[in-house]
Amino acid sequence: MSLFKTILNTIPRPWLIKASLLAKPVLAIYYKGTTYTDPIDSKSYRKFLPYGYENQRENVLAPGTLSLERHRLLWLYLNRHSDFFKSSKKVLHVAPEQCFHKLFKKQQNLDYTTTDLFSPLADVKADICDLPFKDNSYDIIFCNHVLEHIVDDTKAMSELYRVLKPGGWGIFQIPQNVNKKNTYEDFSITSPEERRKHFGQYDHVRVYGLDYFDRLSKIGFEVKQFKVVDHFSEAEIQKYALMKNEILPICFKPS
Repeated sequence: MSLFKTILNTIPRPWLIKASLLAKPVLAIYYKGTTYTDPIDSKSYRKFLPYGYENQRENVLAPGTLSLERHRLLWLYLNRHSDFFKSSKKVLHVAPEQCFHKLFKKQQNLDYTTTDLFSPLADVKADICDLPFKDNSYDIIFCNHVLEHIVDDTKAMSELYRVLKPGGWGIFQIPQNVNKKNTYEDFSITSPEERRKHFGQYDHVRVYGLDYFDRLSKIGFEVKQFKVVDHFSEAEIQKYALMKNEILPICFKPS
């Protein structure tokens, strides 16, 4: 097991977040180069770090912001295909990612709130299945790589729908097997080792298939599938180290 894999599988996530704050400046200097570019900080590196709880992927974790492929995709979408950085928005960020937290906090156009049960970055400690926010409160909601941890994901999706304003939108990324139609879940599997074997990570309870979009639609969302291959050239996919087969779910609450 590689060093990075060992760290991911043994150190609690809140501790990792705190430790990474100290490591980022050193890593950014050590890996400086020209091969890959992180669009979040616009810095280039000779290589990215490997990442993965089970199967390690090479050139994935950007040294400066510690962004992954999905973070860089989200950033590029927000910059190129939305008014997120220009218009006044009330934003809820569930389980805020470190690479975005400070940047979004500094945005003068955003009324930005973070929430999570355990994250040290959360403004409001809350269960996603019982959010302490009023109906129709937020223009935008981010909830990325959370739902695969939640047994009652239908309840969690319903809560996201409830607190989103009519006409608002959210991005709810998940690890997805785009080669499978149906989601695989088995709630009799409870041990970390068995979950790692079946779902790819010790704290996941399912692997979503392409029916993920149908699950969101049943809640009431209108879902737009933003596909990497439709919006980025081969050169950009390589430069930003994106996942070529990734689909970004843009979820709208009808007005």
